[in-house]
Amino acid sequence: MSHLFQQPATQANSMQPESEDKGPDRQREVYRVAYERFRQNPDWVTFFREFLGVEGVVRQTFQHPKDLNDFEQGDTYSEIQQMVAKLRERSKNQSDSDEPTRVITVRLPKSLHESLRAEAHERRTSMNQLCISKLLQLIDNELVPSD
Repeated sequence: MSHLFQQPATQANSMQPESEDKGPDRQREVYRVAYERFRQNPDWVTFFREFLGVEGVVRQTFQHPKDLNDFEQGDTYSEIQQMVAKLRERSKNQSDSDEPTRVITVRLPKSLHESLRAEAHERRTSMNQLCISKLLQLIDNELVPSD
């Protein structure tokens, strides 16, 4: 899908046979709903919660882990991530949602902390904003050590 933030198509080509795999249809519907909500300009936290959160549209639509993983690897998910990023950018001058915030403490090596601090400085943002941006990204399961 290369229709970043474009009006979703309202009608599929009726000449094409119906596919047994409803995955593309579900992806189009998720994109359509996300696009409509994005156009309403919600705060980014609300949009994230409604679409990418634990009880959000994406997890409700793709309940099987393989389906969710496949969706997260695709263009539609990337475009929804771009919507979150745009809403975060817009919210710099707006008050954020009424959702309470939580604080976590993360132990990390001094060198990693310094690297994050330098990156935040180079990007002219706060470490908090940088870390939230990094946390919003997908990470390959193979890169996460198990306990």
